Amino acid sequence: MHIILSHSGDLLAGFGVTIELTLLGFAGAVILGTFLAIFRVVPVAPLRVAGAIYVEFFRNIPLLALLILVIFGLPDVGVTYSLFVSATICLALSGAAFVCEAMRAGINTVPVGQAEAARAIGLTFVQSLRHVILPQAFRTMVQPLVNVFIGVALSSSLAAAVGVSELTNRTQQLNLRYAEAVGSFLVAGVLYLLLALTGGGVGGWLERRLAIRR
Repeated sequence: MHIILSHSGDLLAGFGVTIELTLLGFAGAVILGTFLAIFRVVPVAPLRVAGAIYVEFFRNIPLLALLILVIFGLPDVGVTYSLFVSATICLALSGAAFVCEAMRAGINTVPVGQAEAARAIGLTFVQSLRHVILPQAFRTMVQPLVNVFIGVALSSSLAAAVGVSELTNRTQQLNLRYAEAVGSFLVAGVLYLLLALTGGGVGGWLERRLAIRR
């Protein structure tokens, strides 16, 4: 335990990188997933097909395989990013598929009459989504989106396999130097648990706030 305490600064620095990966990856997933969800419900067949293909591909490819493809494959075609940026992109691409499905499910919970009423007063499809459908659907999306956030947080540990100096990577380095596997990974597990519980707590608070406005 003395070794872990003496290297707590390294672990906390790695935890900071993990938080950055999680927040940036989740933000990217929400932005991209929102557009994909619109593609899945828009009355334009090619866009619906494109959205469906994206979701099926990125939901069924392992994140580690995606990380390897992006980090070691893109330089072969002349595209180079830092390890951190590459990992963030992969987390966003993978998470967007799950955000898309969470949003599409939320959109489907809004009664059809709401969309028909929006069209009756002259709103376009995009205006209907923005002002009528999505605000109502978001109430049912909170917990699914929280699950995606937690998934992104835990999946960020795979970035250690490609050299990103986040929490798991620094924990592995500590274990290799001092053979403190149980203690170091126990501390890392507690930090991941703290991040996941924080995300769940924020999601629960947001869900309660939205429920009050109904």
